[in-house]
Amino acid sequence: MVKLYPAFLLMATAAICSPGPGVVLTLTNSLQYGAKGALGGIVGVACGTLVVAGVAATSIGALLATSAAAFTAIKLIGAVYLAWLGVKLWRAPGLRVALRRPDDASFVKRIASGVSLQVTNPKAILFFLSVFPQFIDMSSRYLVQFSVLVGTYCMLLLVIHGAYALVARQAQAWLSSGNGGRILNRTGAVTFLLFAMALGTAKP
Repeated sequence: MVKLYPAFLLMATAAICSPGPGVVLTLTNSLQYGAKGALGGIVGVACGTLVVAGVAATSIGALLATSAAAFTAIKLIGAVYLAWLGVKLWRAPGLRVALRRPDDASFVKRIASGVSLQVTNPKAILFFLSVFPQFIDMSSRYLVQFSVLVGTYCMLLLVIHGAYALVARQAQAWLSSGNGGRILNRTGAVTFLLFAMALGTAKP
């Protein structure tokens, strides 16, 4: 059974919705190529997520299974990371999307672009290294929980980024406005800070 699944849904949604490289890529592709044209990049980001999750979460999960001290260390790292992300979001200005001249990148090239962006995205790497393991119950079947959580994260990513792509022009104006960008950033900031406190007090 997956531990704290509703909490994971909220945490993953906040992480995916918050402005970052993936959101910028989706908005940029949608503004240049249309909503359908942005699909390649979105699929690429989701595939990159599978790579990051597979490398980071499985190795960390194996360590947590054998060491209570490792759980404490990962827990504190995750709490500090979320707190830092919350402070950074609170202080961040509105999202900026710099449009380029449309090129002739194929669907496959857009997928590759999304994959390369996500596997080098510190936000995604740190999420799966320090936050993701907190939702795994090591006394239950690891592979089932891992599959459910990663599958959930990828589905949320496809839905949320798809929504960004569909309303790209309106979202760009709103996110780039003083009020819109500030509201989104500070909502995410408060969410991350609350989860930082929750992780910091979690027990094995």
